[in-house]
Amino acid sequence: MIAEIARRIDIGPLRRDASLLDRQRRPQTRHGFYVLLLLPALLLLVALLATPAVYIVWLSFQKSTLGQEPAFVGLANYGALIADSAFWRAVWNTFAVVNVIVYGELAFGLAVAVLLRRVEIGRKLIIAAIIAPYAITESSGIVMWRFMMEPDVGIASRLLDGLGLVLPWDSEPWAGLALACLIAIWHHMPFTFLILYAALLSVPKETQEAAAIDGATAWQRFWRVEVPIIMPAILVAILFRYIFAIRLFGEVWLLTRGGPARLTEVLAIYLYRETFQYRNFGLASAAGVCMLLLSLLIALPYLYRMAKEVRRGA
Repeated sequence: MIAEIARRIDIGPLRRDASLLDRQRRPQTRHGFYVLLLLPALLLLVALLATPAVYIVWLSFQKSTLGQEPAFVGLANYGALIADSAFWRAVWNTFAVVNVIVYGELAFGLAVAVLLRRVEIGRKLIIAAIIAPYAITESSGIVMWRFMMEPDVGIASRLLDGLGLVLPWDSEPWAGLALACLIAIWHHMPFTFLILYAALLSVPKETQEAAAIDGATAWQRFWRVEVPIIMPAILVAILFRYIFAIRLFGEVWLLTRGGPARLTEVLAIYLYRETFQYRNFGLASAAGVCMLLLSLLIALPYLYRMAKEVRRGA
């Protein structure tokens, strides 16, 4: 009886529609299941990142030191930062040093990657030599450079003296920061090099050959064909190095300890002094918040450009 009724009202299309709806709902159900599986890890990640960040922001509005209960002081810590000439000196030093390091690494790493791509013999050995500094711990590398650059006794210092070049890094603030930049570029350039070298190897040879047939010179093929293709990799390298370079500490601390007269301090050393030497936790937290905002301010244009490149490639 039921089969006869179904045949008469022709429920076949309804079954097909139900089957189609079921297939459409199935991915959403799976997506929800995957989110449920990832939820504990996401909650743990948010707790580990958000809890210290919220605490630092809260502490930046407090007057806090060892042995005393924090007391709310509003924006007094930020006002003290604005009035502190040492803070502005650290901001300027950080801005100058970070830009020299990031763009120095980018130029040097890109040049090495372009040249190495044309090398046929011993390429693996050269790559191993290039990335070797990345295998050395940061403090060991800095101490090694310091010994080599010791005035009058270091090997590199004697060599520079023989060439008529003097780098008074232990007495002149600009020379101390310049040596810190040189060490940072030497130590972290392999990171930028590997990203750019991999990107250059992914450029299709057909594209370069087509540009050569059209009469483009080697420079035009590099600047107008290869650079636009590897631009996402360049942006990634710049963004990552900005994020890490703005926390620069070891190179300056082990060379000059921020001296003479705090003239070579960067933001990380300023924060360290306020926290561990002066025990001014509220002011140090305010400096940390300023470092975070400065990082976001620097990263935003590159994130926007990366999103634009991704949309263009999609």
